[in-house]
Amino acid sequence: MGQKIDNLLIEIIEKIAIANFLKAEEKIPYVQFIVRKIDLLKIFLMILWETNSLEEKHYILISEKTNEVGRMSGGWLGKILSKQNSPTKSEGEK
Repeated sequence: MGQKIDNLLIEIIEKIAIANFLKAEEKIPYVQFIVRKIDLLKIFLMILWETNSLEEKHYILISEKTNEVGRMSGGWLGKILSKQNSPTKSEGEK
């Protein structure tokens, strides 16, 4: 389970690094991937905690950071999608 979590973290970091340099419309699949992987990471952490494989104090610390990154990623995705769905100036001036 620890190896799976390590791999998820590496995947998330890689996708964040790539998405930072893409155009907004190209970022969408990367940021969606990030959001999904963070949700999966939260589930794995909860499993570790519930099976007493992770101490509660460590679970709390890691979960707080993971939740923060999840909120930031969700906000990032929301911002990209709202820009994509917003009318352009020429459409609004018709």
